[in-house]
Amino acid sequence: MKPIIKADVVTALREVGLGSGATVMVHTSLSAIGYVCGGAQTIIEALTETVGEEGTVMMPAQSWKNLDPEDGVHWTVPEEYWQIIRDNWPAYDKRITPTNTMGAVAEMFRSWPGTIRSDHPARSAAAWGKHAEYLTADHDLSNIFGDGSPIGKLYELDGQVLLMGVGYDKNTSIHLADARAEYPGKHHCTEHSAVMQDGKRIWKAYETLFVDGEDFGRIGAAFEEGNQVSRGKLGNAELKLMSQRKLVDFAVGWIQRNRK
Repeated sequence: MKPIIKADVVTALREVGLGSGATVMVHTSLSAIGYVCGGAQTIIEALTETVGEEGTVMMPAQSWKNLDPEDGVHWTVPEEYWQIIRDNWPAYDKRITPTNTMGAVAEMFRSWPGTIRSDHPARSAAAWGKHAEYLTADHDLSNIFGDGSPIGKLYELDGQVLLMGVGYDKNTSIHLADARAEYPGKHHCTEHSAVMQDGKRIWKAYETLFVDGEDFGRIGAAFEEGNQVSRGKLGNAELKLMSQRKLVDFAVGWIQRNRK
């Protein structure tokens, strides 16, 4: 296919409805788009230039391998060796800890000039622009995706969600609906992550809401049946832009009606 240049990306973003001053959570798959001249750098430059100095871009920066092996995140390691991981996994450092399966764009974005990353050791978010500091501040260990978390603050700002070549299974904002909805199976769990505390690396336990995104695809399909989602194309990828607030409000009702 013809190489995609930054001007093509900017045009596609504007055509799907992303404008100057927007506050947007972006989920993207570079490989789904096709050949982008400049790769992740080009996508980030296009996003930041499109929203401008009054806008804000946020992306997931999760490092979920910094969780206990019993959660299944280290599936290649036999149980007899799990304690080695607990004793030796590096403490979270938002400057250098890599993302896990968030994609090449999110991995570059976490250390992009001007980007701020939140302090959660496993479920962080990174943001650039006008509201970056507000969105990423005070990301409490036990409040991964609820009100007061980065995606909860995005709701307060009436932000948008942009999917670039990915589905609703990657749409982190639906986890805010997880936190708000009431359903029989809702429960908390104990997580563990390596963190720095009082100058020492420790394996810290914390209580948090158990999150499960297995039905996010169904939620997204149902949402699109009765709500406005702006669609576009960039290379081989479909772009979808939506109101995060409308998505979350819809998902709360769907979860309460359908989850057991």
